[in-house]
Amino acid sequence: MLAIVVALAIASPLSDQISGRLNELHKQASFPGMTAAWTLPNGQTETVAIGMHSIEWNVAMKPTDRMLSGSIGKTYFAAAILRMVEAGQLDLDRKVAFYLGKRPWFKRMPNAGTITLRQLMTHTSGIPEHVESPEFIAAIMKEPAKTYKPEELLSFVFDKKPLFEAGKGWSYADTNFILAAYTAESVSDKPLYAVIEKEFLKPLRLNATSPSTSQWLDGLTQGYSMPNSPFGFSGPTVDDHTYLKFNPQMEWAGGGFISTSADLSKWAKALYEGKAISAAAVKMMIDAGVPAKTGPGDKYGLGVQIRTSEFGPSWGHGGWFPGYLSEMEYFPDKKFSVAVQFNTDDMRALKGRPLKFTREIAKIVAASLAP
Repeated sequence: MLAIVVALAIASPLSDQISGRLNELHKQASFPGMTAAWTLPNGQTETVAIGMHSIEWNVAMKPTDRMLSGSIGKTYFAAAILRMVEAGQLDLDRKVAFYLGKRPWFKRMPNAGTITLRQLMTHTSGIPEHVESPEFIAAIMKEPAKTYKPEELLSFVFDKKPLFEAGKGWSYADTNFILAAYTAESVSDKPLYAVIEKEFLKPLRLNATSPSTSQWLDGLTQGYSMPNSPFGFSGPTVDDHTYLKFNPQMEWAGGGFISTSADLSKWAKALYEGKAISAAAVKMMIDAGVPAKTGPGDKYGLGVQIRTSEFGPSWGHGGWFPGYLSEMEYFPDKKFSVAVQFNTDDMRALKGRPLKFTREIAKIVAASLAP
């Protein structure tokens, strides 16, 4: 453990090089600040910070600053669900109605009688995105501090027409993972947050990562929401480490965590190298990939974005939450991972996607590993 702390605390030639490149990109863009981390094949993690933690408070960003990681949280829920699949508690290809059909509200879900757990986890269920519904946005704005039960989140798509027949298309929706996680909890009778903490966060020493279940989140970096945000507000989001605008608990299995770039990078390497779940479960996760509408050649597996790069395939996930952007990638051919977080949700301020930054870092890391 001491060796890792030293690696994080003392600048290395690699961190100097990456920091220099990120500062160049920062000068070309207009985002407030960012953190970045990479985990090398030997397990060593390094991290840097660029720009401002808070413009109003004139506080510089630190590598240890925590941000809401958005949909990257799906990777934790997916890992927990796959453990249940391997234990025989869940079947990816059994109809979800087998598990939830007796709930009086379940028949009101789009494609209720045909969807499977696999389709939920690969976004091929045809269920629309509840987060984008005007009713959900209005509810959040009316009661920003409300704590939602899973059934309440799902209710925003009750009686709505499916986007397509189950398994006949692809459309990303947090709603899919809300229903998948609810199914898992109904079978196990255990809160998945508690399972994730016990099985992943504590054993892997991801001490800066925790569920985002309250408007008060210790160490939360100031976020800046973009103009014309779909959530109806823009500008600063945080005061005295409190997420003011609304309770992030409403995200739950659609994301649901606060983290650091260092923890995200460590998680990506541990997850996809079979240290958090079995190698067979990782293969299951990747092999399930279906064509996704996120970029040329992209696929989406069981809670994982599968993309191509100049270093071979990349496995990971991106995350958006009002005020924050995150990205994590693992490159299996090179056995290293990269993660970034920004305290803005405005990609225009980045002059590109967060993926642009992980790939710039990956170029430098890969070059350092060359014989």
